Amino acid sequence: MHLPSSQPRPSVFYHYQVHPATAAGAAAGAPVVIVGAGPIGLLTALDLARFGVACTVLEQELQVSHGSRAIVLTRRSLEILQQVGVERPFRDKGLPWSFGRSFYRGREVYRMVMPHDADDRFLPGLNIQQQYIEEYLLDFCARNPLIELRWGHQLTGITQTDAAVTLRIDTPQGEYALSAPWVVAADGGRSTIRKLLGLRMEGRSYPGNFVIADIQAKIDLPTERLCYFDPAWNPGNNVLVHRQPDNMWRIDFRLPDGESAEQALEPALLARRIDAVLHMIGHPAAWRMDWATVYSANTLTLPQFVHGRVLLTGDAAHLLPIFGVRGCNTGMQDCNNAAWKLAFVVKGWSDPVLLDTYSAERVQAAREICEEGGRSTRFMTPPTHGTRLMRDAVLSLCLSEEWPKDLLHWRTSRPHDYRHSALNSDPAAEAGFSGGIGVGQPARNVKLGADDYLFDRIGSGAGFHLLVFCGTVPDPHLDRILNVVTGQALPVIRVLIGPGARAGGPPAGGAPAEVLIGDADGHVARKYAAEAGTVYLLRPDLHVCARWRKPSAAGVCAALHRAACALTNPAAPPAPTG
Repeated sequence: MHLPSSQPRPSVFYHYQVHPATAAGAAAGAPVVIVGAGPIGLLTALDLARFGVACTVLEQELQVSHGSRAIVLTRRSLEILQQVGVERPFRDKGLPWSFGRSFYRGREVYRMVMPHDADDRFLPGLNIQQQYIEEYLLDFCARNPLIELRWGHQLTGITQTDAAVTLRIDTPQGEYALSAPWVVAADGGRSTIRKLLGLRMEGRSYPGNFVIADIQAKIDLPTERLCYFDPAWNPGNNVLVHRQPDNMWRIDFRLPDGESAEQALEPALLARRIDAVLHMIGHPAAWRMDWATVYSANTLTLPQFVHGRVLLTGDAAHLLPIFGVRGCNTGMQDCNNAAWKLAFVVKGWSDPVLLDTYSAERVQAAREICEEGGRSTRFMTPPTHGTRLMRDAVLSLCLSEEWPKDLLHWRTSRPHDYRHSALNSDPAAEAGFSGGIGVGQPARNVKLGADDYLFDRIGSGAGFHLLVFCGTVPDPHLDRILNVVTGQALPVIRVLIGPGARAGGPPAGGAPAEVLIGDADGHVARKYAAEAGTVYLLRPDLHVCARWRKPSAAGVCAALHRAACALTNPAAPPAPTG
């Protein structure tokens, strides 16, 4: 019998709510079961609900996770949270930042500036502890009637047929079986589903262990990433320092070779090292320990994320090094990709083959991240004597030269593009653009006013988006483009952009659109390399799947159905009017 702890986790700053265990044996009835109520499982549930798909979420514990863990959310993750309509509490609580500083033997050798411009609503990074990430997502889940959360339910077995997946669940009240057409594995790095399915990851595990310690201390430093190489108190190794909300500080440092996790977490030794870190940053202060653990770096991924009717996502599908904040942020891109595709299949709009593109796109992304993360990891924790010599030579040169300093950039998590996706259309039309947002790339935000951005208007739409750029006079051809998607079974939000898309409506005689975005100065058009007549088709995860200078209505319709792997044939474009 599964007996999860009912004692609140200890913390010097956070109040852990212990949820009562959910009764066993109740039928789910939902088409999707999600295993794991961490950030990825909860966000997947909310993203499915955005499309009207119900789910049941199983969590073996009774409270949110212990420790800061996924401390940094990137701009892309905040945009995904905005798509789901839940970003506000994260913005209110988190600490935004865009700079980092690296030191070698006590001297600053590099200042990292992460890209940001006036069209970005969010800064590149936002520091917020995982406890808050899960708490805020849980609050939104609790208010959503399409999401059922079952606390204290531990997965012990899984079988599947061509029609359904059956899970064996252990609870404090006993065991029961739960069946559903689809299952999403979001149960983390020690994924039970991955083990039960006998799946093995590919890639590399790196030598060397790191300590993560969360402490509370009053330290007057800005929010930026601090990295120290070869400090006097920890020769040959490195230290990372991040500021968190609530006067919390995250300290990561590499252990001397051969030191065990038990030795590293011995309280007196750990306290001496934390004191040394605070002296090193020039702010010795009284502090209180909240949480500490030991981890090692991996660049591992499953070669396939879809197995029958089971989709694996987040750390259940890949294990990535923390250097570059890749873990949770990559998982958020996973579930943003998987949720709309699974929703379209559940709704009967798309052939299940659409789910194969989730695996193909996200496995490719994971492999790219493993390659990028591997380079960062080899710099942070050199696996051989030779790589250590090269790393130390670069650091020494940075004391006097500028040219090698870019090698210290930590190559942070980035939004991936799907330029080779099977869902893309019209490469010939794409070749007609010399700028803008390329096919496969995520759409870019654009500032429209004082507190008004493009994603504020289109970000939460539950469907494809057709961006139609208009001029100042009616255009029957654009009317036809807008009208062709009206009768489709697939959800499409029509967006009219241009000087003619005024608050009072489109130009006289123009076709209707759900969203009107005035662009009197042409700023949005320039960002998208658009002119009157340009059309972009965005997937529900806001990645571009086609764009045209002068499309045909039939071409737009065909691209829409290709991107959705639609079960119905493209409807014939309506006859011209007028």
